[in-house]
Amino acid sequence: MTVTTRTLLLCAAVAGPLWSAVSLAQAATREGFDLTRHPLSLLSTGSPGWVQIANFVVAGLLMLAGAAGFRRVTDGAWLPRLVGVSGLGMIAAGVLVMEPGDGFPAGTPAGPGTLGVSGIGHMAAGSITFAALIAACYVLGRRFSRAGDRGSALASRVAGTALLAGNLWAMSGGKAGSLTLAVGAISAMLWISWVAWAAARGLSGSRPASTGSPRRRS
Repeated sequence: MTVTTRTLLLCAAVAGPLWSAVSLAQAATREGFDLTRHPLSLLSTGSPGWVQIANFVVAGLLMLAGAAGFRRVTDGAWLPRLVGVSGLGMIAAGVLVMEPGDGFPAGTPAGPGTLGVSGIGHMAAGSITFAALIAACYVLGRRFSRAGDRGSALASRVAGTALLAGNLWAMSGGKAGSLTLAVGAISAMLWISWVAWAAARGLSGSRPASTGSPRRRS
């Protein structure tokens, strides 16, 4: 394995924690933001919105790099493809910003905002990202099961199901749907980042590579 491969995997390892930390820090500090009513994507609006826009784009780029790393250490095509699609979706979600609504940013009238082209594009990009993350978690679950790692297989499926359930609940208009969606998205991203970190550590010789079905390349 080359050092470059490890670096690419570390990019994916950083993506989830970085995106989660930046998003939650803003959710806790932005005036008027309520995670039980407002999706994390709404942080892209208002004058400080550039922070969340950059957060989406940077995390997406890191996921794309991580997909290249996964491609080098796994014997299947689906995991790197799905991680790559999620990265592209995050970049698109950063570029296409939601319209203000439901009282956020502060001063915005209550109630749903007007849905424009950018907002529709953001929702489409988000849906693609979520679908790719869910599928990637289930692919990992299958790989870990085949490798006999029941704990990691279970964690993979729990992370994917958390995002699936959270997204469905939010789309149905369920109470605190934005919160359940955030929990699901963060769970899936953090798990994929953990798998990337474990694989990168394996390349350094500190432990075996862990992506379910590893392969060795020099």
